[in-house]
Amino acid sequence: MSKVITGDKYRITVLTDRLVRFEYSKEGCFEDRLSRTVVNRDFEDVETKVSNEGGWLTVETDELLLKYDEKPFSSIGLSIELKNYGTTYHYSFEYNNSGQNLSGTVRTLDTIDGSIPLGPGIFGKEGFAVLYDGDSPVFDEELQCFTNRAENTTDFYFFGYGKDYYGGLRDFYKLSGKTPLIPRYALGNWWSRYFKYSEESYKEVVEKFKEEEIPLSVAVIDMDWHLTEVDPKYGTGWTGYTWDKKLFPDYKRFLKMLKDNKLATTLNLHPADGIRAFEDQYERAAKRMGIDPVTEEAVEFDFADEKFRDTYFEELMHPFEDDGVDFWWIDWQQGFGKKPGDVDPLILLNHYHYKDQEKRNKRPMIFSRYAGPGSHRYPIGFSGDTVCSWKSLAFQPYFTSTSSNVGYGWWSHDIGGHMMGDKDDERLIRWIQFGVFSPIMRLHSSCSPFLNKEPWVIDEPYHSAMRKFLRLRHRLVPYLYTENYRAYKEDKPLVRPMYYDHASDEESYRVPNEYGFGESLYVGAITEPLDDKLKLSAVNMLIPEGRYVDLLSGRVYVGGKKRKLYRDIYNMPVLMAAGTILPIAPDSAENGTDNPTCLELVVAAGADGSYTLYEDDGCSMDFEKGAFATTTFECSYDEAGGAVTVKVKPAQGDLSLIPERRDYVITILGAGKKKSVTLESVETGKGAEIVISDVVLTGNDHVSEVFDILERAYIEIGTKDMIYDAVNAKTPSEFTKWLRGADVSEDLKDAILEVFEDM
Repeated sequence: MSKVITGDKYRITVLTDRLVRFEYSKEGCFEDRLSRTVVNRDFEDVETKVSNEGGWLTVETDELLLKYDEKPFSSIGLSIELKNYGTTYHYSFEYNNSGQNLSGTVRTLDTIDGSIPLGPGIFGKEGFAVLYDGDSPVFDEELQCFTNRAENTTDFYFFGYGKDYYGGLRDFYKLSGKTPLIPRYALGNWWSRYFKYSEESYKEVVEKFKEEEIPLSVAVIDMDWHLTEVDPKYGTGWTGYTWDKKLFPDYKRFLKMLKDNKLATTLNLHPADGIRAFEDQYERAAKRMGIDPVTEEAVEFDFADEKFRDTYFEELMHPFEDDGVDFWWIDWQQGFGKKPGDVDPLILLNHYHYKDQEKRNKRPMIFSRYAGPGSHRYPIGFSGDTVCSWKSLAFQPYFTSTSSNVGYGWWSHDIGGHMMGDKDDERLIRWIQFGVFSPIMRLHSSCSPFLNKEPWVIDEPYHSAMRKFLRLRHRLVPYLYTENYRAYKEDKPLVRPMYYDHASDEESYRVPNEYGFGESLYVGAITEPLDDKLKLSAVNMLIPEGRYVDLLSGRVYVGGKKRKLYRDIYNMPVLMAAGTILPIAPDSAENGTDNPTCLELVVAAGADGSYTLYEDDGCSMDFEKGAFATTTFECSYDEAGGAVTVKVKPAQGDLSLIPERRDYVITILGAGKKKSVTLESVETGKGAEIVISDVVLTGNDHVSEVFDILERAYIEIGTKDMIYDAVNAKTPSEFTKWLRGADVSEDLKDAILEVFEDM
């Protein structure tokens, strides 16, 4: 049990040696119920020293020294020293607004054009942060409902984890609940558009994606699936539960068509207006709620009412789920409640929708806005109706990675932007590139006929780039699904700030567009237009110590530095450390995300490494009973012998979930021209081993890559000739020294010098 120190009006609970709960109540009443944010306070024993002398309470753990005057919390009466970090917290209700917090996330990016202040996270620049829980609704076990707390109480949690970000997250998830394992289908490409589709026109979209050879895994149907033009006496058509039979004469046939095409389906909901008399389900719902249907009185939306919830799920949701709807897009935009004292309806919608799917023996998933700390228990997050602009794109990488500071790892953005802004195909491609290397890849736009993201209406060169990256997303699913499992099992979000792994390097706090993407990749999202002359865009990245190779371009880097990395429209920086093994699926246009019969193992040469692939059925909760399989891959590099040995270890666990035999394509990067070999028909239960010879670490082809930069650039031919002659005539060190002093643009110099970062 945790150590609890109680006074007349205060209670202090030491949960870990770095996590402490503080409560103060004038009435001496303390809260033991669980809350929206906190679902577990049962932690292990903590060695704690407690003393009380001269009116001062002192509490000491291995990491913290707490001093408290036993009065209402104040800056002079409550302090906490991080013993091994050298900083001290003095109580302040406004501390999270002081600029010291490393930030968390916000409810929505609706209509935001650029950056906005984020809510607080559990980490700070001084090594600590506070999480306020006093305004978080509590869950009444007896009534099985959320209620707001009594006023005039203080309840907060002190996190003092220094730069141990993963340690802080582990304890946060223990306190607030783990991130669930999401279904495998969620990790492919989603097609979404606010558009008045019909059964036939949506089928045409599915067929056109097939013709484009671009795979999909999720079909999103925005609000026009239901009746939207209703008699004004009922209000507007914003809320609805009755299929529009003019558009979908046989909706069950439509849902079956999507399922036959290996697409999961979600429907949009705006539930605020309740269940009205024009709905197919109205009569049954009204009778259950004690309303005479003849009166046409609306069944008011009230998710705090268990009777309404039961009616809502059993009469509206469950029948459609039985017909083929996989999950719901809960598009709540109506604020925090109808009257003072109401519990935020978004909290209730997220909680009860998710729990209802649990009861139906499904692996739950919803698609909804963030409702405060603890919302990570209900993935996936809808970040809202974003503006189509470079500023909006530029904010999203930082926004996504920083959300991990409050444990929120599964954001889905409107890739390309939802509305307003302007047409810019280059920006669309950069947004798609970020989307492919973000938690969820969901193309979305408004109903404007001028805001199109269908690949077949995009001109070259953007069409080819779009196709390349959308296909790449599906190739990444084996890796993404494993990292999905690690987020659940090991409490490591898929997308995390660079300082999580490189906290000792101050530059890791100053690369907002760079983030860790799972265990194996560092990604730099490009969010600015091509330079008019270079025809390249750049992103600032920290390249950590060691040897790295770019997954997409093959360019080699020696790390320990921060610099701009330049890429054309077909590429973005995705760095792998030497020894990394990245399991990806073969290049395919097939819809869905099934466990593949062939895997490519991309190996970054230059060091030993390993990776363990996780697989299960992708959709049920059977993994909790041990129904999953793991396969470990190992590589060892023999520099003297110029060889890489790759081992596919025998798969462990439930082998019925994976192919009995698999082909493996082993691709070596970072040793000259990309090299691939194939292991055919490997028995997954036995594994295999191969030695790849003639693997000699090489750097970049300096002359060829400099030529490519010059050839692309819109600059004077004489300047191109001068630089190209120099790179051919001089040694690399001589050339870089000469170039730094040459009379050419600084951007051109920097782009060329990047090629020589392999030295």
